[in-house]
Amino acid sequence: MLFSNILLAYDGSKASNRALDKAVQLAQAAPGSVIEVVHAFDFPRVFIGEGLAPIPASVNKDYYDLAEQTVEEAKRRLDDAGVNYSAELIQGAPAETILKVAQEHGSDVIVIGSRGLGGIREFVLGSVSHNVVQHARIPVLVIK
Repeated sequence: MLFSNILLAYDGSKASNRALDKAVQLAQAAPGSVIEVVHAFDFPRVFIGEGLAPIPASVNKDYYDLAEQTVEEAKRRLDDAGVNYSAELIQGAPAETILKVAQEHGSDVIVIGSRGLGGIREFVLGSVSHNVVQHARIPVLVIK
């Protein structure tokens, strides 16, 4: 099956790097296809009781800088692969952001790593990839 509009969810993890490789293979198999890279990030939140503790601006800047570096790494790898792509850095909940972008851009397929950088709350299948698989209206290719 050939796809012309490939959405790649990328967070810099090992699994998302493998997903990037697979997205490149899919794009190379269908001349004229485009990979839309989405890196969704969210600033950290700390709850104390029922309240939300303020996070220092320097911490938020570090998160943003890391998110920018992650997108730049994806761009570098896609430039090296010689495929057509665009890349977006979007603040928001990753699964919801990925699904929203897929719908807005008319994506044919979502390529996502099985486990990202989410930490301990991810067990067998990552919580983001699981949510995307459960709610997507297009095929989702989950890469281990």
